[in-house]
Amino acid sequence: MASLKITKKHHKHFNNPFPSNPKTLPCIRGNLLFNSQIVPSEQIYGIGNDFQLNWSSKNGGSLSIFHKSQPSRSIWSTVPGRSFVSAAVAETEIEESRGSFVIKDKDIHLICNHQTIENIRTIDGSDIELHANNQDFTSFSNGLDQERQHKQMLLPALLITGKIFCVKKRNNNIQSSELMEKQPSTYAKYWMLFDQKNRNQIGFQVRLAKPKVEHRQKLSPRTYSYRAFASKFGRFRRLRVGWSRYFSRKRSIITVSPEEEENVVMKNKGVADFNRICITYSSEKSERFFGFGEQFSHMDFKGKKVPIFVQEQGIGRGDQPITFAANLVSYRAGGDESTTYAPSPFYMTSKMRSLYLEGYNYSVFDLTKHDSVQIQIHGDLIEGRILHGNSPTELIEHFTETIGRPKRLPDWIISGAVVGLQGGTETVRHIWKELQTHETPVSAFWLQDWVGQRKTVIGSQLWWNWEVDSNRYSGWRQLIKDLGAQNIKVMTYCNPCLALMDENPNVQRNLFEEAMKLDILVKEKSGGPYMVSNTAFDVGMLDLTHPQAESWFKQILQEMVDDGVRGWMADFGEGLPVDACLYSGEDPITAHNRYPELWAKVNREFIEEWKNSLVGKEKEDPEEALVFFMRAGFRNSPKWATLFWEGDQMVSWQANDGIKSAVVGLLSSGLSGYALNHSDIGGYCSVNLPFFKYQRSEELLLRWMELNAFSVVFRTHEGNKPSGNSQFYSNHRTLSHFARYAKLYKAWKFYRIQLVKEASEKGLPVCRHLFLHYPEDEYVHTLTYQQFLVGTEILVVPVLDKGKEMVKAYFPGGESCTWKHVWTGKLYSKRGSEAWVEAPIGYPAIFVKDSSKIGDTFLKNLREYNVL
Repeated sequence: MASLKITKKHHKHFNNPFPSNPKTLPCIRGNLLFNSQIVPSEQIYGIGNDFQLNWSSKNGGSLSIFHKSQPSRSIWSTVPGRSFVSAAVAETEIEESRGSFVIKDKDIHLICNHQTIENIRTIDGSDIELHANNQDFTSFSNGLDQERQHKQMLLPALLITGKIFCVKKRNNNIQSSELMEKQPSTYAKYWMLFDQKNRNQIGFQVRLAKPKVEHRQKLSPRTYSYRAFASKFGRFRRLRVGWSRYFSRKRSIITVSPEEEENVVMKNKGVADFNRICITYSSEKSERFFGFGEQFSHMDFKGKKVPIFVQEQGIGRGDQPITFAANLVSYRAGGDESTTYAPSPFYMTSKMRSLYLEGYNYSVFDLTKHDSVQIQIHGDLIEGRILHGNSPTELIEHFTETIGRPKRLPDWIISGAVVGLQGGTETVRHIWKELQTHETPVSAFWLQDWVGQRKTVIGSQLWWNWEVDSNRYSGWRQLIKDLGAQNIKVMTYCNPCLALMDENPNVQRNLFEEAMKLDILVKEKSGGPYMVSNTAFDVGMLDLTHPQAESWFKQILQEMVDDGVRGWMADFGEGLPVDACLYSGEDPITAHNRYPELWAKVNREFIEEWKNSLVGKEKEDPEEALVFFMRAGFRNSPKWATLFWEGDQMVSWQANDGIKSAVVGLLSSGLSGYALNHSDIGGYCSVNLPFFKYQRSEELLLRWMELNAFSVVFRTHEGNKPSGNSQFYSNHRTLSHFARYAKLYKAWKFYRIQLVKEASEKGLPVCRHLFLHYPEDEYVHTLTYQQFLVGTEILVVPVLDKGKEMVKAYFPGGESCTWKHVWTGKLYSKRGSEAWVEAPIGYPAIFVKDSSKIGDTFLKNLREYNVL
């Protein structure tokens, strides 16, 4: 059995500031073999009503999938002559430190890289009732039967069967004909199923039997026909790929002793189960890959490996010198270009191809080869879907149709600024008066320190005990009532963790002790509560697989809302330890990616239950609707969360973790179904160490205000060290600028309402990469943070560099339209052209489509609010 080693690095105080990239499974390449007496040379197979698979034996054999509406455009195909299913047995090592995780492939004991096709056949209803003794086939077929009964599967489906294998002597020059006569050392049966899910999606499933060692039999066409192989393994009965095995499967967790690495053949006589499965298929050298959830460093991932694992994004993520400093004082705390709170195993390409994985296992998308893609899964089965669409917007629609879309935001949160503030009741009332003096449109005050503050090594942090600190916020309910009289809501903060309250003198209700008594915290293997090292202190984490944990936390939210609170940040969710014990019994490594969805689901269910409890006019009053926003997420999170924010960017101009990364995160997440997203105005993370100082400058704050005035929510944050940062209330200039851009934000509210509605109906983001609407323009494919669209009618070219007052705007090719500069009225009509545009502070480069109703109304409102 392959082992899993988990190493805790929480308490290492001096670390390698330049950690190496984690070792991953190399891209597996093998040959494809088939029995020409059984498998036809050319064949078209129908899949459901709308898809077809073309098999061709040319150039070593390949598969191609088409939508019947476009029989000449392949949406997925294999590389001719190469295996498309492979598997391995490898040791796994996971290093964990305060929400950061590194997953390494260690000793690789076995790689089955070659593949045979024994049979390709369509399956109808009667085929699902086949009889046999093979357990693998039985479980697979049970799943097909259930899908058919639930109308998730349109017959006929297509089943491809064969073997994957490795040969004892590895020789890169071996030809396919020679492989047919070679004696394989280890082999396993595989089943690959394609079935139509809906008109625009085709599902795929790959399942492996247990690997076996073969000593005498040669792999020849006559010996290994489909019927011969069936006879060897027993008659077929039922087979199924279900998620129960994903959640219940146990792993052997031991310490790996240092041994000499063996790459292909296991040293011992037994053969371990596969714990890596790969599918490989074709790509084009010029093909661009977008998506993968909320990514902060890149838009196009061709040429890169993309790991899909929820975790802390890191401090710096490669920007120097901060990444060096963060890694030095806390193990791998700096992160890297791939670390993110909200990944998604989904992509779309410039060739209008799109695919996503189902389930929650750790996966790596290897896009390093110019002619192929390889997806590596930690497990022994894989399930996903291939999407058909003629444009990026169609692909997003078809993707979110399945994973879910956000509900419409209430108007109140998109009507004005959400003011992030700390300090207590008197501070709030004082700043409120200042904002009134500047006639600032305000939607809400977001008071994250409502629970009280504690001083830690990283700055001011909160008491993670979700009740109001009545000393800090005296007259709490009266404050909420007074603000409400001016149509201003109060928002707060919570997360799924609970801190020890021994040092808090003002605690009324000890939630950690309550959760302990209810036995609803994540546990260690010893049975005690798992104390998770998170930031500067240890906390208990709610076990959201426990039904009582859900109901208990909903009561906490109910008490908060009963006070009059109408929104909150639902923070964290990315740090479930991978060696924890859960109530459900599921594998914690798999549950890790699912946890942020469970966290969002608890909050969302509470909102729905609360709404259903209202009566009369209150029930229909949109001003009473609740909102929560969160940073951690996975593929299906857009279905549950009402709103996202991008987490903790540095207060810097840098590309991987500063203001530029906030734009990349906004746009990449929008391509992945996160339609409603925004960042903290000014960033969050400040650092004040000897030789390493990051503090928010006034210029950065003003430019971030200009940027976020075009996101779905316009929200400030004081940051982790408020006193060292420039704030919106710091002086007359910052207050005036904030008020002006809150008015600009309000000026396009009419359009924002439309876009939020479109997000709920189609999954399209409010802020959009130009690729969404100009996919034929190849220059657009190269853009990252330089500019973006708001809907289709507003083009924003933000200033993202210190001291710059000019930007280069690109006016895309495609549709015939003229762009009008908001501040001067200058027109730009040449498609596919660039222009340098003046953009001093207060006048960022903003364009609207000339003579469009949206653009004209926006300009009219700017004049009315004295912005233009």
